[in-house]
This record gives sequence, structure tokens and C-alpha cells, in this order.
Amino acid sequence: MPESVAGAVVPDFLVAIPISYRSISSAGTGLRVGEVTVEVDAGLAVITIDRPHARNAIGLATIDDLGRALDELEQAAVEVLVIRGGGDRAFVSGGDLKELSAIRDEDGAIAMATSMRRLLDRVATFPAPVIAAMNGHALGGGAEVAVAADLRVAADDIKVGFTQVRLGIMPAWGGAERLAEIVGRSRALLLIARGTTLTAGEAEALGLVDVVAPRAEFDAAWRELAQTFVDLPPGTGRSVKDVLAAAHPSHHPTLEGPAVRHFARLWVGDAHWAAAERPRPARNPTEA
Repeated sequence: MPESVAGAVVPDFLVAIPISYRSISSAGTGLRVGEVTVEVDAGLAVITIDRPHARNAIGLATIDDLGRALDELEQAAVEVLVIRGGGDRAFVSGGDLKELSAIRDEDGAIAMATSMRRLLDRVATFPAPVIAAMNGHALGGGAEVAVAADLRVAADDIKVGFTQVRLGIMPAWGGAERLAEIVGRSRALLLIARGTTLTAGEAEALGLVDVVAPRAEFDAAWRELAQTFVDLPPGTGRSVKDVLAAAHPSHHPTLEGPAVRHFARLWVGDAHWAAAERPRPARNPTEA
């Protein structure tokens, strides 16, 4: 019997894959959860979305794997969580259109968007501070992943943008609201409506990125920022985040239904599929 999410029937192929059917294995000093790796060391946890072959695009299994990684870390003695992408071409390139193109009806689109939105709500409300280590481009859904974090560190050669309109859709994973909280409502509206792609420096000037570092110094930069929280007395960073969240909530459950319904209507529209199925030129590895 299909499950119900946000008033829609979830197709069987979108129901969460049981943990017993997905591999969880040790990977060196860390843990591999399907397409995600997890490392924990002295209060620092690092989640790597390890799909460099797909520019770390989010598929249905990736959503499940990230959820189970958070299950593990929410119970651990973690002072700060870092989320990064595998390789150096992309942080997260958005949804995996090759996989998600199988979703052609509004119920399926609502279910998919709701699953990822709730996952990013968990990132935003993770008990410890969260840093997005933007090792590569963060476009479309990738930008939504980035703004779910509390802080963002970017390599100086990356680009970031809410580019969903180029595919005839809109942000649905909570990113529109979070972007507005960071840069202001009117600026967020323009960035989303124009599908603007920003350089790391431009994003920093808007407050969308907190630290920009040269590519050669990028790993040291995010580790230095993470160490800020590791060096505090245990639980201090968590307490500060908790107080700030009470004053400035990082997620808005009441907006879930309207957001995913608007997204689903656009997802099944002709404009979206015309854009999604349009042949695309081969990309230069340095291009967004």
C-alpha cells in the first residue's frame, strides 16, 4: 500500500529503501552508507556526498543514505558537522535528472520534493553547527543544500546559484525561504527569478558565503572554521545554535505543503520537460 506524504500518494518506487537493502560498511576510519561516507574524529563529523561521476547529484538512494547518515550522527558526540561533495568539480549539482525524469506526475513530484525538503530540515535543525564545504559548484538543488547549513565555506573558483528556473521549476527543498533569510526577500526573489549564477566572491559579498579560500587552501579553511567549534567547551556550539534557532527558526514546516505543490505543478509542466530534455553541450570541467 503506497504511503501518503503531504496529502499525496507516494508511488511504491519512492518509498524509502529499507536499511537492510542498502549497504553500510566501514571505509577506512569512517563509514560508508551507500553513496555517502561519514567520518567522525574528536567532535568533527564529515559527510561526503560521494557521487563525483554524477557531479554529486541527488538521487532517491542518496536521500535515503543521507538520512541514515544523520541517524548515526544525531546520536554521536559531535560538536560540528561538515557536508561536502566528492571530487572537486561539484559540491552538489542538484537533483539527478537522469533518475528523477521517471517521475512524471504531480503525486510523485510532491513525494520526491517532500523527502528532500524534510532531509534538509534535518540538516538545518541538526543539534550541532553545520558547515557546507563547497568544494565545487553549488547550483539549483545544490544551492538549497548549501543554505540548509549554518555556515558556508567556498573555494574561490566555484559558482553558486538558484538556477531552477532554467529548467522551468522552482526551489522546493526549503532553499527559497532560507535564501530570503540570508540575503533579504527582494534580493532572493531576483536571484531565483533570474536564475543568477554567482562567483564565490559575489556570493560572499551578499552574505551567501561566509568564507572564500583559494583552491589550494580550501581544505585548510573549512577545517579551521570547524575547529572553532571543536575547541569550545563541549556542547557550547550546540547551545548557541539552539538559542539562535529559537529566535530565527531555520525551517518552516507550515510552508512545506504550498512549496511542494507549486513545485509539482511546474515539474509536470511542458516548460520543465522541454528544458530538461533539451540536448546540452559537453561541459568543460571548470564550467558551472
